[in-house]
Amino acid sequence: MNEMWVEKHRPRSVAQIKGQVAIVERLSAYAEKGSFPHLLFAGPPGTGKTTAAMALTRDIYGDEFRQNLLEMNASDERKLENIRTKVKQFARTRPFGKAIFKIIFLDEADALTNDAQGALRRIMEQYSETCRFILSCNYSSKIIEPIQSRCAVFRFRPLADEDVGAQVRHVAEIEKVKLDDDAGDAIVAISLGDMRKALTALQVAAAIDGHVTRALIYETTATAPPEALHQYLLACREDGFHAARRRLRGLLDKFGLAGTDFINQLHREMYNADFLTEASKLDLTELMAEVDFRLVEGGGEQLQLDAMTARICESLSS
Repeated sequence: MNEMWVEKHRPRSVAQIKGQVAIVERLSAYAEKGSFPHLLFAGPPGTGKTTAAMALTRDIYGDEFRQNLLEMNASDERKLENIRTKVKQFARTRPFGKAIFKIIFLDEADALTNDAQGALRRIMEQYSETCRFILSCNYSSKIIEPIQSRCAVFRFRPLADEDVGAQVRHVAEIEKVKLDDDAGDAIVAISLGDMRKALTALQVAAAIDGHVTRALIYETTATAPPEALHQYLLACREDGFHAARRRLRGLLDKFGLAGTDFINQLHREMYNADFLTEASKLDLTELMAEVDFRLVEGGGEQLQLDAMTARICESLSS
């Protein structure tokens, strides 16, 4: 369901991409020339890497871009054999029509094994005249240096809150969804600069009710609202362990939170809690990091969260 909305509202041209001004300027220059070197798009998910690759391809070839494009998800086809067969076979054939080169788009290229990346490096070198590669990844450090040196690197940043909010409200208007102002702000807050996550939140809420409210957003995204997390911290400081533990259980049950989800959300909101001192925030950050590590390593969720609550109560009451 999410991919349908994302694809429907995806920019069809580089010039339509929002929130990545410097990148749009460079890609627009490539589109105007009708040529570009091998490209590496790196950055967090939902920031426009795939959109930029497809928009640039459309600008180069027009509506017939699919005939000269091979799109692969490298996390699904990460083995050496796929690079040696599928990619090499496409790269060695002539471009369709009057095009001077073809494009191979490898999404999630950081999932490729080192052997596959080694083979890809050689193919990029051999067929650079008739084929261009666009690689996208979340972590450029997982791409071997020989490939990085062959590419023009574009680093995507998380989208600004105003860009996410504007696009969410634009999509809601097009889809005839009534979106409350505070609901739009809630979507921006939980998206953390990820446009895909923002549109997913809007779509899931709209599928339940055509009138999207702030409460509905938090309910459908398994996210606790900031005030609920602040109340938990206040309970730890003022009401004692048992009251804070009951409030914690209520949050987990109401919003369907896993232990690591709760800690991550509490960590983000803790810095907005004016009633906490800087020293308390430092102590709680260290405590949350320790409990999060224990949960990731397989520690019992209920016991670890209760222990965290006890230590927060002890820290804030002293």
